[in-house]
Amino acid sequence: MQRTILQNYLDNTLDVARFKDYCPNGLQVEGRGEIQKIVCGVTASQALIDVAIARGADALLVHHGWFWRGEDGRVVGLRKQRMASLLKHDINLFAYHLPLDAHPLLGNNATLGRLFGWQATRQFGDNLLGAMATLNNPQTLQEMLEQIGKTLGRAPMLIGDAQRHVSQVAWCTGAAQGYMEQAIVAGAEVFISGEISEQTVHLARESGVAYIAAGHHATERYGVQALGAHLQETFGVNCEFVDIDNPV
Repeated sequence: MQRTILQNYLDNTLDVARFKDYCPNGLQVEGRGEIQKIVCGVTASQALIDVAIARGADALLVHHGWFWRGEDGRVVGLRKQRMASLLKHDINLFAYHLPLDAHPLLGNNATLGRLFGWQATRQFGDNLLGAMATLNNPQTLQEMLEQIGKTLGRAPMLIGDAQRHVSQVAWCTGAAQGYMEQAIVAGAEVFISGEISEQTVHLARESGVAYIAAGHHATERYGVQALGAHLQETFGVNCEFVDIDNPV
């Protein structure tokens, strides 16, 4: 398919124009005009770029791209190496941050919820990124912790009473620990995100709302997979997800 068709489809499907983000969303590095193979991944790291080159990809599709607000904008050192690799091999880089978090079907929060059987009934927080669900059968936090660990393949961290039963679950993937207060106001009994900050511990202890840190990378592997599968089904373009492991 043509790059311009893919770009317009992704921008429209993910409703890019509605978001104020920390980075540009969409086509970040222009490569060849004809796209037959896409490598999908969480972050546009050198390791993922090297895989894309080895597998003959025409485009990279990621959640974490480049050109973040507040970064040094000079193309030197590691930035030069990454960009030079893409440009040398004429590979496009598409990156979608908050738009991929928020999409109601293909987004990180939607796909993570489906993974655990949580059907979001409401949203909260900035850009309505946070999701909430009511469990039909309340779980202990220990049961939830074990389910998350087994499914994501890494041990999550719990701040709260492991034997407490909960039914009001809120979640937002990645580094959304800053949404903890909004989750409390929304009525959550437990809030799940990827990372944890020092102040998150105190909020959880003082509010009585449990917090589970399940891993930034671990919670954000599923949206880009769903998006790649959707593109393959819709356009017949070859999309392959590559998981470059990250322990956080």
